[in-house]
Amino acid sequence: MKSLVSLSVAVLLALPLMARAMGPGAVPPAATSFRVGDLAVSSLSDTEYVLPNDGKIFEVDAGANAVAKVLRAANAPTDVITLPVDALLVRDGSRIVLIDTGLGPKMGGALMASLKLAGASPADVTDVLITHPHPDHIGGLLTADGRSAFPEAKIRISGPDWKDLGGHAELAVLLRTIEAQVQPFEPGAGITPSIRSVPLPGHTPGHVGYRITSGNDSLLDIGDVAHSSIVSLAEPDWTMGFDHDVQGSKSMRQHTLEELAQSRQLIFAPHFPYPGIGVIEAVGTGFKWLPASLPRTR
Repeated sequence: MKSLVSLSVAVLLALPLMARAMGPGAVPPAATSFRVGDLAVSSLSDTEYVLPNDGKIFEVDAGANAVAKVLRAANAPTDVITLPVDALLVRDGSRIVLIDTGLGPKMGGALMASLKLAGASPADVTDVLITHPHPDHIGGLLTADGRSAFPEAKIRISGPDWKDLGGHAELAVLLRTIEAQVQPFEPGAGITPSIRSVPLPGHTPGHVGYRITSGNDSLLDIGDVAHSSIVSLAEPDWTMGFDHDVQGSKSMRQHTLEELAQSRQLIFAPHFPYPGIGVIEAVGTGFKWLPASLPRTR
């Protein structure tokens, strides 16, 4: 287990460079806005990964041929797996809440431009909520010149993940820069009047989702419960190379997907095809992604 965890950390740190090397370049900024009850919500585009189907990252216990079979059945390319990197903006009364921050401007992330399309500026953001501290979710906490990207915001991250971050020397500059803004919480805690964290451990020690509720309507940001809208759903019991706790992640992913399929809960999945809003449907022994029909703004 220790060697797999160490490999996962190394791969995660290299992913931004891999994405730039293999990917089609920076994606255009985009904001897709909709409502959850009385709340205004926007999905914000940042960038994307184009990862090789080489059996080293996706489904490392199944192998590239098995992954290719699943991709082929979905009429998708079999040699690569494309993962968007997106964030979520919620206007909750007087608070403007950003959930995750993408890869950041040093890696060509379009989040700031997408934020502008949604009618907000970095200085407007009052709360930044982090699902988990991997580079594609916290990279945008810093500006290109190394300053705090959201200087007026509280940065909320689960206590277990904040503690775990302290052990990563390569993130020392980031941690020093944002430390005064960070307010850790216990997974499951309420964050704002309309947003509550949801414990989803396994991917990282304190990985959480966020349930956004207004009246009878709700939206669940699932973080990295599932990465590929094809492979992760068709074969939820396959190993994902990024997961901190492999067995715990498999169990959590299967259980969460079963619950989502039964409840038809509307979700936001930051690595599913943009804008990442839709529902999960059970199909045979696996699941299928059903995207919602939403207007897109550019």
